[in-house]
Amino acid sequence: MTRRYRYEYGPDRSQWGELFLPDLPEGGKHRGVVVVIHGGYWRSTYGAELGEPLAQDLAEHGMAAWNLEYRRAGNGGGWPGTFQDILAGIDKLADLAEPHALDLGKVVALGHSAGGHLAVWAAGRRRLDAPGPAEDGPVENIDDGVRLTGVVSQSGVLNLAEAERFNLSNGAVANFLGGPSSEFPERHRCADPMSALPLDIPVHAVHGEEDEDVPLSVSATYVDASQAGPVPARLVMVPGDHFALIDVTAAAYLTCRELVGRLLR
Repeated sequence: MTRRYRYEYGPDRSQWGELFLPDLPEGGKHRGVVVVIHGGYWRSTYGAELGEPLAQDLAEHGMAAWNLEYRRAGNGGGWPGTFQDILAGIDKLADLAEPHALDLGKVVALGHSAGGHLAVWAAGRRRLDAPGPAEDGPVENIDDGVRLTGVVSQSGVLNLAEAERFNLSNGAVANFLGGPSSEFPERHRCADPMSALPLDIPVHAVHGEEDEDVPLSVSATYVDASQAGPVPARLVMVPGDHFALIDVTAAAYLTCRELVGRLLR
């Protein structure tokens, strides 16, 4: 039996999350939280409905899950709105910890595709210097708030420069950030998870063997660049295509769920 609660973390209609909780024994406390961040190449066509089955499944397997919605390109997102939302949405957990008996000592992000990018980016928030007003303003509170203690990226866009070079999804990176890196170099730098390396938390970069939407190199180059750091990221190959990772019946997703569970132990 699971329960679900919806909360807003800002005034916009896309600034909300839904908390999925398994039943607890009397006086118990949930062992950490999984922040589920959906993908869709940061476009407003796709929303939190993509993450809902994952959050439900995680709760059915004993984990508290926070399915996060955010503004995307085309509905008030992009730079810096989407980044503000991801941080504010994660930080909202501080308000929910006491009423829902959440242990914020372990907060793991599970992000698919563009959501993998945002999850790993958020994990490096304390290592990023946001660009100033010349690039339309910084991301506020970038180094405060709830700390992620691990990330499972599901074919995440972890190398933005590589994704821009490949022109993935018809220029999704430039569309998301308001222009190409040649026009907004500092914005692109701050938005790229590569810029926050090295991290001191585990990142599992899970990638589908038959993924034709996000090339393997976009995960692999991030993992390679992380190897000199204190906690090198790990590349995990799984069977299936880009969407097998969010199919709760597929082996690719089951691997992701297992990795999340390990990070919460």
